[in-house]
Amino acid sequence: MNEDFVFVDQWVPGIRWDAKYATWDNFTGKPVDGYLANRIVGTRALCAALGRAQEKAASLGFGLLLWDGYRPQRAVDRFLRWSEEPEDGRTKPRHYPNIDRPEMFEKGYVAAKSGHSRGSTVDLTLYHLDTGELAAMGGGHDLMDVLSHHGASGITAVEADNRRHLCSIMEDCGFGRYEFEWWHYSLKGEPHPDTYFDFPIT
Repeated sequence: MNEDFVFVDQWVPGIRWDAKYATWDNFTGKPVDGYLANRIVGTRALCAALGRAQEKAASLGFGLLLWDGYRPQRAVDRFLRWSEEPEDGRTKPRHYPNIDRPEMFEKGYVAAKSGHSRGSTVDLTLYHLDTGELAAMGGGHDLMDVLSHHGASGITAVEADNRRHLCSIMEDCGFGRYEFEWWHYSLKGEPHPDTYFDFPIT
């Protein structure tokens, strides 16, 4: 692992994670190339900012749950190959109900060069500290649909409020949002803005 990269849970004590691409619970339907362990990796700068975000979230009664951080380039390459494979329908209803696989790239939900591979981007959500339950957000991780856009119509007032809470927390702690995905944030002033790493997560 690059010396500037660390396991986020070791640097941000108490943070929760569920590394979706290390599991069968993702839009490809199986663990993805490069994810050999269910851990979240990121730069030290990312971890420092997440620590601040965790404190701010706690002041509002929330904790942070991470779904993805650093993403090896080989995983992104696998996404591209997968998008060209015949449709089997297994994950389409949940993750891309209204588009075809190749449109994931065309519509900006998946990129051939991902900010995740630079090590300072995260996919995350909120959970309630008092119950441990995930906050209602109006759609889950990697729902590739207009419903996932910031400001989307068709979600409840509570879900919209929770999205705004997450956005406020992250932007106040130095992150920029991605308009098409309510869960996706990148650290401003990231330490490796032009480098796409490919070491596996082990």
